[in-house]
Amino acid sequence: MTELRRRGGGDPDSTDNISDREAGGDDRPDLPGDAEGEGDVDSKADTPDVPLSTADTDNTPECLNKALEGLPPRWKNYWIRGVLSLAMISGFFLIIYMGPIALIFVVMCVQIKCFQEIITIGYRVYHSYHLPWFRTLSWYFLVCVNYFFYGETVADYFGALVQREEPLKFLARYHRFISFALYLAGFCMFVLSLVKKHYRLQFYMFAWTHVTLLIVVTQSHLVIQNLFEGMIWFIVPISIVICNDIMAYLFGFFFGRTPLIKLSPKKTWEGFIGGYFGTVVFGFILAFLLSQFQHFVCPVEFNSETNSFAVECEPSDIFVVQEYTLPAVLQNTLRWKTVNLYPFQIHSIFLSSFASLIGPFGGFFASGFKRAFKIKDFANTIPGHGGIMDRFDCQYLMATFVHVYITSFIRGPNPSKVLQQLLKLQPEQQLNIFHSLHAHLRDRGMLAPEA
Repeated sequence: MTELRRRGGGDPDSTDNISDREAGGDDRPDLPGDAEGEGDVDSKADTPDVPLSTADTDNTPECLNKALEGLPPRWKNYWIRGVLSLAMISGFFLIIYMGPIALIFVVMCVQIKCFQEIITIGYRVYHSYHLPWFRTLSWYFLVCVNYFFYGETVADYFGALVQREEPLKFLARYHRFISFALYLAGFCMFVLSLVKKHYRLQFYMFAWTHVTLLIVVTQSHLVIQNLFEGMIWFIVPISIVICNDIMAYLFGFFFGRTPLIKLSPKKTWEGFIGGYFGTVVFGFILAFLLSQFQHFVCPVEFNSETNSFAVECEPSDIFVVQEYTLPAVLQNTLRWKTVNLYPFQIHSIFLSSFASLIGPFGGFFASGFKRAFKIKDFANTIPGHGGIMDRFDCQYLMATFVHVYITSFIRGPNPSKVLQQLLKLQPEQQLNIFHSLHAHLRDRGMLAPEA
């Protein structure tokens, strides 16, 4: 019983629960710090006993270890991270070349892997009690939530296809009811799996699963929504977060002297500030390059006639070069009165600023999470970088900002979505709307009066 109470699994109604300090297990050996290399450890109060995992082992390829064995540890880590970063960036360019479908599948794979990495940490604690169904229910809830979100996406962007296929039409009509019924089934299974003496821990894990779903699945859905607004809204945010990570690392590596935050002792003010300016310049140039191509700026739409995605359109105003008058201070400095820019380049400055100033807090949040469980990385999928979640902790925060930014400052009413909603109505309702719209346009003088 004492061991159960120490691990946090005791009966909440028990009168002999030990204190928080005792529950932490002061005699537990310290585990390595997080990916940023924290040497100190937090108070062990209320910290579950998490055994070592493969995330805490070195999985660097042997050939790379041999090639760099003569270097000091700091420079060896620098080269490992650099080589793997170039490999991942090259793979990212290849996926972009393959088009929207490949990008959607990559987002799904990243989402599943991130979910698995976070859930595994909880499972290593939960599994020691031999309690049923936690991992099964976690993956079941992942399927339910993905069914809901991807079903909403299909209804919004593939309306013509849905209306054409009777089974899809039925699923779209009752999509939310089906999603809720699936979730209720998982909820009931969880209640039936409750085991006496371990109620508190099981509810911890239930909350763990739902918070993970909120962080991972919801944000990945927003990434896909941004992608459908145009590949540029997918490529630029992801690229500037990667750029900020690299720039902050380089500036911190060569010039870092002043610690930035205790959660990540190796992060410095020099890296933070240098990363900001480097990211703004990179985002501005990347926005200029991509704004010239319809393939990147046009919304991704499904063509029901060819059953394929189409990225052809008349570019919107933010992707058309416009002339801007510079402020008087810049006119005197640069000797220019006007400058020609794509409006999206100005938007890229705001995106880059968020990625540099607020985005890193996603990484700090992940560092605090890893410190709480005394683990170095979420996993060891990528040598020198940790797990997939270690690389995408800032990306999810960025995806939410981009979605809010688009809906607040960029996107207006979408005619294609309005048309899809109209096609779902009964023929009599469609006819009434047609007559109302016809009368409205005639009253405004946009249609000739009837004879």
